[in-house]
Amino acid sequence: MAEIGKILLELGWLAARSTEVELTGSQLTTTHPPTGPNSPWMEAVVPGTVLATLVKNKVVADPFYGLENEMIIDIADSGREYYTFWFFTKFQCKLSGSQHLDLNFRAINYSAEVYLNGHKMVLPKGMFRRHSPEVTDILNPDGENLLAVLVHPPDHPGRIPPEGGQGGDHEIGKDVATQYVEGWDWIAPVRDRNTGIWDEVSISVTGPVKIIDPHLVSSFFDQYTSAFLHATTELENRSAWVADCSLNIQVATELEGSVCLIEHLQTQHVSVPPGARIQYTFPKLSFYKPNLWWPNGLGKQSLYNVSITVDVKGYGESDTWGHLFGFRKIESHIDSATGGRLFKVNGQPIFIRGGNWILSDCLLRLSKERYKTGIKFHADMNLNMIRCWGGGLAERPEFYHYCDVYGLLVWQEFWITGDVDGRGIPVSNPDGPLDHDLFMLCARDTVKLLRNHPSLALWVGGNEQVPPDDINTALKNELKLHPLFESHSENALSIEEEDPSQYLDGTRVYIQGSMWDGFANGKGDFTDGPYEIQNPEDFFKDNFYNYGFNPEVGSVGMPVAATIRATMPPKGWQIPLFKKLTNGYTEEVPNPIWEYHKYIPYSKPGKVHDRIELYGIPKDLDDFCLKAQLVNYVQYRALLEGWTSRMWSKYTGVLIWKTQNPWSGLRGQFYDYLLDQTAGFYGCRCAAEPIHVQLNLATYFIEVVNTTSEELSNVAVEASVWDLEGACPSYNVFDKLSLPPKKVMSISELNYPKSENPKPVYFLLLKLYKMSNNSIISRNFYWLYLPGGDYKLLEPYRNKRIPLQITSKTSHKDSSYEIEMNVQNKSEKPDPKILTYKNNFANRHEDGEFDMASLEPVHDKTEEKQKAGLFQRLYRQFPRETNGSKITEIKGSDVGVAFFLKFSVHALKTDNKGGEDTRILPVHYSDNYFSLVPGEEMSIKMSFEVPQGVTPRVTLEGWNYQSEVPTVI
Repeated sequence: MAEIGKILLELGWLAARSTEVELTGSQLTTTHPPTGPNSPWMEAVVPGTVLATLVKNKVVADPFYGLENEMIIDIADSGREYYTFWFFTKFQCKLSGSQHLDLNFRAINYSAEVYLNGHKMVLPKGMFRRHSPEVTDILNPDGENLLAVLVHPPDHPGRIPPEGGQGGDHEIGKDVATQYVEGWDWIAPVRDRNTGIWDEVSISVTGPVKIIDPHLVSSFFDQYTSAFLHATTELENRSAWVADCSLNIQVATELEGSVCLIEHLQTQHVSVPPGARIQYTFPKLSFYKPNLWWPNGLGKQSLYNVSITVDVKGYGESDTWGHLFGFRKIESHIDSATGGRLFKVNGQPIFIRGGNWILSDCLLRLSKERYKTGIKFHADMNLNMIRCWGGGLAERPEFYHYCDVYGLLVWQEFWITGDVDGRGIPVSNPDGPLDHDLFMLCARDTVKLLRNHPSLALWVGGNEQVPPDDINTALKNELKLHPLFESHSENALSIEEEDPSQYLDGTRVYIQGSMWDGFANGKGDFTDGPYEIQNPEDFFKDNFYNYGFNPEVGSVGMPVAATIRATMPPKGWQIPLFKKLTNGYTEEVPNPIWEYHKYIPYSKPGKVHDRIELYGIPKDLDDFCLKAQLVNYVQYRALLEGWTSRMWSKYTGVLIWKTQNPWSGLRGQFYDYLLDQTAGFYGCRCAAEPIHVQLNLATYFIEVVNTTSEELSNVAVEASVWDLEGACPSYNVFDKLSLPPKKVMSISELNYPKSENPKPVYFLLLKLYKMSNNSIISRNFYWLYLPGGDYKLLEPYRNKRIPLQITSKTSHKDSSYEIEMNVQNKSEKPDPKILTYKNNFANRHEDGEFDMASLEPVHDKTEEKQKAGLFQRLYRQFPRETNGSKITEIKGSDVGVAFFLKFSVHALKTDNKGGEDTRILPVHYSDNYFSLVPGEEMSIKMSFEVPQGVTPRVTLEGWNYQSEVPTVI
């Protein structure tokens, strides 16, 4: 008897081009199965695409490297047959008499024929739909089963015009598929159009009754002190007799360790007629003061384990289902003051600072590990929303799981874009996909797949476009809000009203397009953007953006030099030519490889002088990329600080275009495809703090932002100016401040630029701290120049040798490392009047919430695990090996600011080949690209995994340290 539950089929897959396989599907799964990766068969990437398999086996070049993508034949030139592939695997399964087996494909692109033990099944078209054929009657009696899948590309893969363009020739829009694959202004065309088994494959064993797509909904009353959990599920009886069922629902929360507290356990008796599929709604479960789920930065992401099981009389346990669930309510409305859409979570207004997400990998190698890293990076940046752009994916449950865990609200779009669906150049088809019924089938299935995730905040019809009228009307009707979830509703559920869990969704607003109804100008005009370099002070000006919520505003995204070397041949290491124009501006002329990888210049002739050139003409790739990181930090910090400066008075939110890259592109990213962060990552992290001190670059007034719902009292702002000689010509403290919730407070003008003989280049250090214990709430370091000036004096400042002392503490278990580096600028002793030099931060909880009462450090590290279909959230409690403290001294005799310091982690190799990329990635840093004034010290924490057998080393670089300093562990 097989165990009830799901088993992933993720290992042992083989693949071969269909035109190279002379056997039929029946033969492959009976008499002539492939015996291994022997030509034409090769090891397959499942989940993944055909192109991912070809790259893995080095059949084609790496499309991420240099111009290699141009060496791969495009489907428009090869024909669809070239990318039509067989996939093959085996699995063991032997059922008892009353058991049933489903073969589950969570998604394929675009259609497929499936053969199991010689029997054929057809998986119909559509990239965003699940397939679960029952295969009970065709399993082999000996338990060994042979599975072959012939996957066909999209019907309309399109052709790439010579000039490129957004979505190529737009033909892909005729299918219900991802649209970016014909190329965009941030990615080259994907040659196979993402053909493949791109999501998980599994088998699931049940008894006679199967649980299908439960829907969980929470509703609240009495100012969120009382809550109900509503649950509806479908039940399918596959037997030939009436199934008398005991249907159980259990709700548990986890205490410390692995101890679970069962808060509710309810059993209902249900009879299901033979062969019938019924819907059953549980009596609602009542909770008093449940732990609420909050977005990142505003509270804990409390999650409950909800499990549903069905026992059948005379059989026993027939099926089980589990999901993490968060009690929360999301509302939104168009704000009368700003015209922007204003979001509320659990009754609290949320100022949205988020980013646009395409997908994690353009070959759809969608691993849990990569999802976890990407989502945690967004939480590390203090963002609270991710928009899943309509030209990409309906994201996968693993993506949403980590958004649930880390508190990222998600805006999920359906598969419509303006460029491909009616507004492109050339003008594209305004009627969307050819098969509107297929679109709606995929939409309904996507809703059922994702609707139980607390992070999912809203559905949107399309990017810069609305769906065709009939699809838009159907989405509006099927995604209408239940009365309990209409904005400002506090009414209890009446007897006449349908239970909210009986709706397809009913809890989240549907917006027809990304520039409608409170986004951009609300009318669908192209009023998002801009997408290029800006003068930092412009972000703070009244005329920079005229609407309340900008769904897309973007800028530069140059990675570090090591990433360029890792993803490009030496010809790609040539930096742009800086071409002087007659109007005094500079035009950057990039090399062809950078141009192919969609480089955005750091100048905009006629409007923005080259921001890299402000630091001096770069000498080589390392110099260029380091100066680009300086610009990245300033650019994105200013973007978010400018928006936040007008929180609620002019804006309700902003989403940066874009935060990540599914390819080795050179624009719109806070971390590159290899998962190394740019300095823009840390500029964003700084600016998006829930409580933040900042300088308004347009007015030069110091401001404090409190995005939380609690007043902050008895705090002070310290503002110190430092020159390039290490002196502090200006020091001010503004004390006994009270900061009201959800407000921006102007503190005082920075008068130093107007003082007598100000230095042309200077540093400003702002600190917001608690007066009772001098603990730092927010720290913000600026490098500034006087009006009309530049940063060129920083070039000779590189020769300053500022002494540092680094104290490291390392702990690790197996391949997991946690390191804390305390870095102190030893060029002068701390000034006795500066009480905050130690930078003892008022730590936030791991959930992102400040402990406002004590502002004491709180340590609450969690790790997420999923076992046998039941998600469990366990505290990480395992013994760790601690190496103790190690002190490293960096010699120097100069006095001054240790500027733009950056830690990185490398593999320690004795036989390191020249130019080899030794970085260990990803690494999560508490901060990076940081600076220390004389006497100041700060602790940086980092965590990472190392490959087996690799010893890590941590190095420090900086503006004053042009080569790696000695290894510090």
